[in-house]
Amino acid sequence: MDRIAQLRRMGLFDARVPRYTSYPSADHFTSDVDATNMESWLADIPPGSAVSMYIHIPFCKRLCWFCACRTQGTPSSRPVAAYLGSVYREIELIKGMLPKGVSLGRLHWGGGTPTLLTRDMIEQLVHNITNTLPFSDDYEFSVEIDPNEIDDERMDALVANGMNRASVGVQDFNPSIQKTIGRPQSFDLTRDAIDGLRARGIPSLNVDILYGLPDQTPERISESVQKVLSLSPDRVALYGYAHVPWMARRQSMIPTESLPKPEERMVLAETARKLFIWDNYEEIGIDHFAKKHDGLALAAQTGRLRRNFQGYTDDLYPVLLGLGASAISRFPQGYAQNAAATSVYRASVDEGRLATLRGHQFSGEDIVRAAVIESLMCDFEVNFERLAERTQSTPERIERLFDGIERRFPEMTARSGSTIQIRREAFEAVRLIAQYIDAYVVSESGHSPAI
Repeated sequence: MDRIAQLRRMGLFDARVPRYTSYPSADHFTSDVDATNMESWLADIPPGSAVSMYIHIPFCKRLCWFCACRTQGTPSSRPVAAYLGSVYREIELIKGMLPKGVSLGRLHWGGGTPTLLTRDMIEQLVHNITNTLPFSDDYEFSVEIDPNEIDDERMDALVANGMNRASVGVQDFNPSIQKTIGRPQSFDLTRDAIDGLRARGIPSLNVDILYGLPDQTPERISESVQKVLSLSPDRVALYGYAHVPWMARRQSMIPTESLPKPEERMVLAETARKLFIWDNYEEIGIDHFAKKHDGLALAAQTGRLRRNFQGYTDDLYPVLLGLGASAISRFPQGYAQNAAATSVYRASVDEGRLATLRGHQFSGEDIVRAAVIESLMCDFEVNFERLAERTQSTPERIERLFDGIERRFPEMTARSGSTIQIRREAFEAVRLIAQYIDAYVVSESGHSPAI
């Protein structure tokens, strides 16, 4: 049986499943977790340890139609300044709850468009953050860069205030596709932004592109990938476009009939994948590629690759503090998410209260199942003995999770001693296989296609 037929028989081309950047996925968060949990979990952070932090900036000058992120358009910086005032107050609240000596190992600004911030806003935000959590010696500070919204002054401010990794959004370089998804962005503009960042000494740079976009063909994605390769990024994220207009209304601007069918999506992804591999990029998980020297490639080689809300990462810190509207924090005890609506978030922190409205507290087999799914997503294998030691479980308990999977996917898995592996020809189905470890009911309406 050929590979396409096997994957079709598995149901890959019809399924919608979680991306598994968390377990359980965020659609299972409930109001059982609130600000009381968040405050308790903050207090339990070990004194003198390092943590990660994510700051959500939910503003854009123009709303791209393909985007399903929680963002809002603004023609001026006034709403951004008001919002940042609330973020500063949230930082102050957290400062009063943290144990002594906690430092910042990772900082990421996402959105939205963080590069909407003016020079003064950038300086003030970094000052407020580091006044509460000083950078650790080997910190990483990354920012999502929109080439349409960056200039010399803002690049200078970001670098002067510690940014040492830049994440540049591309999506696709074809002008016709850009018009359909509402994201005009020329190659020259993108190249100039990347050249400007490198000229300022940024040591690490990654690029995001999409497959599965309207009217995308193998020829068109090949051309876009070749242009990306000419920019020589240290790592690339190749995400599948998720068309969910019932959740992100702006996507209704994209004609459904122009979207590639599931099997065509797989061809697009495979076309891009081959080009990155031919250019000596290491394949990382299901949708990332990295140069051999990059931290992501080194993490994959040494079993330290992990998943978080940005996708694959070499961030090993057990705590991630999410600040801003809709931001999610991760603790050893569970997840805590801020109010999604900017107005609700601001009202809460401006009144001196944490904005946590929902989340999930780990219980039962959550930690074990999360570790198994992460191992599948990162390494395409699970070693029962190693994972049992890491999760304080038993090899037998973990092995039992795979009983039904081996029967359901006999041609796609292989067992060797205490290790079960996903065969190379089934890598594209790893999220579908991971779903069988998931103890929560998966609603297809809220998730992206499995391919």
